[in-house]
Amino acid sequence: MAKPQRDSDSRLSAEEPGGSAGEAAAAAAERPPRRGSAGERRPQRGAAGEAAAARGAAGEAAAAREAAGEAAQPDVADLVIGILGGTGPEGRGLARRFAIAGNTVLIGSRSEDRAIAAAADLDAGPDVRGLPNDAAAREADVVIVAVPWEGHAALVASLAAELAGKIIIDCVNPLGFDKQGAFALRVEEGSAAEQTAALLPGSRVVGAFHHVSSVLLLDPEIAEVPMDVLVLGDDRAATDVVQALAARIPGTRGVYAGRLRNCSQVEALTANLVAINRRYKAHAGLRITDV
Repeated sequence: MAKPQRDSDSRLSAEEPGGSAGEAAAAAAERPPRRGSAGERRPQRGAAGEAAAARGAAGEAAAAREAAGEAAQPDVADLVIGILGGTGPEGRGLARRFAIAGNTVLIGSRSEDRAIAAAADLDAGPDVRGLPNDAAAREADVVIVAVPWEGHAALVASLAAELAGKIIIDCVNPLGFDKQGAFALRVEEGSAAEQTAALLPGSRVVGAFHHVSSVLLLDPEIAEVPMDVLVLGDDRAATDVVQALAARIPGTRGVYAGRLRNCSQVEALTANLVAINRRYKAHAGLRITDV
């Protein structure tokens, strides 16, 4: 039996198995992301177009919630967002989208030089800065964990003091790869998010952004990313904040999907999306119907 190869990047987006030369990534790269059907509005290009789309999407989402009788989401426009492992594709993609939406974003890395370079390369304005992981964790209001699974526990545990009292969004997918493709790894605590919660008893841990394509997030020609983000957690106020953050990305919606104990199947579902993307040469995401 072939020895499984574990992912070498931060959390896996649906079609990119980390920074390794995975077969799913090669297959996904064979075709550019879909631009929508002929009847859809053509996306505005560049950061200015994406910023306009972000403002429009926020207004449309608020109107839809009001029409449905839902409570207004919390205002997250002024939150400072830190991304641990932010130099990987997913971290950079989320950083770019949140910065364009108007949030200050701190890209964290073990190497400050790499973090600074990643922030500069995004060209998303002055509100994106590169810092060491500990500084990003300390200065941020909300922190996204997007580090490689192999280093997940060690990094999270080392930053317990800096992360105390904060909302922590874990988007890491523990996956392995072999000749048959991607598969979910067993995690002693149940899931990566539950491992974070066990290591950070003083933080408010939420699982989210597991299935968002970094290819779409980083593409300057794509103003809207039409998909739903499954948001899981045990703290209602914290999951509300994360749902509101998801809505900062035009076309994206945060959907509450249960308690943190249900995160294992959400993380594992990424392996299925890798298979879908490999077969159909796409950048697939999720949509929840009738909600």
